[in-house]
Amino acid sequence: MIWRCADFEFDTKMPIVMGILNVTPDSFSDGGEYEDVDAALAHAERMVEEGAAIVDVGGESTRPGAAPVSVDEELERVLPVVRTLAERGMCVSIDTRRPAVARAAVEAGAAIVNDVSGFRDPAMVDVASGCDAGLVVMHMQGEPATMQDDPVYDDVVNDVRDYLRDRAAALEAAGIARDRICVDPGPGFGKTPKQTIELVRNFQEFARLGYPVMAALSRKSYIGYAYRIDEPRERDQASAAEALMACELGANVVRTHNVAETAKALKDLRPYALLGLGCNVPLVAEPGEEREGKIALLNQAVTELCALPDSQIVDISSFYESEPAYYLNQDVFVNSVVLLRTGLAPKELLGYLHAIENSLGRVRERENGPRTCDIDIIDYQLYVTDNDLLTLPHPRALERDFVVQPLLELLPSHVLADGTPVTCDRVAVGKATRL
Repeated sequence: MIWRCADFEFDTKMPIVMGILNVTPDSFSDGGEYEDVDAALAHAERMVEEGAAIVDVGGESTRPGAAPVSVDEELERVLPVVRTLAERGMCVSIDTRRPAVARAAVEAGAAIVNDVSGFRDPAMVDVASGCDAGLVVMHMQGEPATMQDDPVYDDVVNDVRDYLRDRAAALEAAGIARDRICVDPGPGFGKTPKQTIELVRNFQEFARLGYPVMAALSRKSYIGYAYRIDEPRERDQASAAEALMACELGANVVRTHNVAETAKALKDLRPYALLGLGCNVPLVAEPGEEREGKIALLNQAVTELCALPDSQIVDISSFYESEPAYYLNQDVFVNSVVLLRTGLAPKELLGYLHAIENSLGRVRERENGPRTCDIDIIDYQLYVTDNDLLTLPHPRALERDFVVQPLLELLPSHVLADGTPVTCDRVAVGKATRL
């Protein structure tokens, strides 16, 4: 995906680092450090040198229990910094809930509006509609002053995901281009530490929405709770580890206080691979239970994938029943797509996949014929090759409905490593039905 932010475009295949610049006296971990304009500008320059692609300027603390400031005071804090950084060619984000502040900051050169209230204010939607800035839509239950009083959810992951889906859809309905929108689950905003941990361990659910996903985890209270670190400024290493984990699960933008520590951690990010699984010959199945037998065999294949070295399954699509493709005189298939993070090189990964297929009784007597288990590498991040052993991306992936449907379930805006968007336009074989 490309995230379009005014004159800036960000390719979200690799994490984008956003450095935090609080020009406030009372932010929870760095309040008062960058109130002075010169100190703020110097810190912004330092963060960019360390790897920040975006500088997020905030003039109002939104820590739990924080008191609001006036619009005039917020403008006085942020505008000189926003204007100067934009004049220096930096991509500047304005962190505000106030339409007047957002509008003034965009006029001063800000390329992103980061709204912790999720563009609930119609006036903020008007600001977004009247510019071409990128937008960060965040989830927050309640308001900063009261959000931690007693946050309650039926299911925190589902509730937050659905809220972000609906807010993003409302922005699109207002005429805002989809590729301007980024979503932020809002860790710590109206959520207990336990709720936040559940949220950040399921970032793949937000990736399924098809927008860039922000991981704004830096120095949050849940990190203090989980790692037993009371002092916010001492949470940077743990914050960087959490950022890496979030990116492996699908986050694209990392908002951080310590850019250098975060950039260092993100160097360990493993590439992703998309695997297509199929079966139409169950090893054991009673009459009338063939579908269940095929599903059981694919579940066994997933279990084997869990044992791959230096690899982690991030997400698994639903099962789909599909018509045979190419060789038609055979039973229907059950298919799925697995999203994997792996340190295995493509050819090494392929060897492991063949071993799993063989262990599950794969027979290769007829091309595209019946099989107990077939595991294809559909796409491998940033890797394009064509040789006798392996072609990537898979040359027939986009013509197969049983690949395209489950892949788009996981990653609705996915672009293959060779730059080809995944759409239904080229589907020609293997009509699939979600089970």
